[in-house]
Amino acid sequence: MVLQEYKPNLLLSEYIRTIRLINFECSGIDVLPPKHYPPRPEHCLSFYVRGTENVEYQKSGIKNGNLSTVLFGQQTEVTNRYNSNNFLLIQVVFKPGGLYRLTNIPSNYLTNQYIDAQSIFSNEIKFVNEKIDECKSYFQMIEVVETFLLNEIKLNSCEIHPLDIATTKLFHVNCIPNVDDLAKMAFQSTRNFERHFKQRMGISPKYYLKVMRFENAFRSKNKNPHLDWLTIAFNCGYYDYQHLVRDYKDLTGLTPNQFHEIDSKAPERLFGQADTY
Repeated sequence: MVLQEYKPNLLLSEYIRTIRLINFECSGIDVLPPKHYPPRPEHCLSFYVRGTENVEYQKSGIKNGNLSTVLFGQQTEVTNRYNSNNFLLIQVVFKPGGLYRLTNIPSNYLTNQYIDAQSIFSNEIKFVNEKIDECKSYFQMIEVVETFLLNEIKLNSCEIHPLDIATTKLFHVNCIPNVDDLAKMAFQSTRNFERHFKQRMGISPKYYLKVMRFENAFRSKNKNPHLDWLTIAFNCGYYDYQHLVRDYKDLTGLTPNQFHEIDSKAPERLFGQADTY
């Protein structure tokens, strides 16, 4: 299994946080176990080059899948994802505000949405997967995606906002600030900040910060399985262990131990990997 992240080139770095590549071929197993994907602070554009993915929303029961290019808005519930045994995915993860700047679509319209990306971007997106499949290396594949994105920026993009810059800084800290402090970082009143935030991120800043704190705890446990939950709670800015449990239950419906027991059976575990990205 190949699970790698690539830094976008300099011209894209204002919009893109990372580009993920997942490639595996699993023989001897008829059906792979599902990946229970928790809410994360991200908007993604996914290119399914080989194989398919079917997605089931855990709370609503909505099912989608079998699309070659998908735009994911901010998700607020667990999605169960079922992949083919022969699978190649390239996923563009936008920086805060990056997708809004690229599409000019208010992000609250995209929250918990699984959208055919061909309905959003230019006609050129229809040919990206075919070009990727002809590449001889992963680096060439990434270049194909970057070329497409650069052309999209030329066609349609808007200026960066101080809110985008302030929120992006959260990916480089362990302790998550409160909404008032984040608004000050963006040089805005809390009221204006909250209004602009929902437009650019899709959810309220309070909920977004909850997802970020959860994401830090989730990755910390997978990177350091020997750490106890109380230590993780304090390291990630929770008031106490019960605060962490409440967020886990709100975002996944399960306690930390229950959700990580499910995560231990995820497809990447068959290859000796853990979800730490």
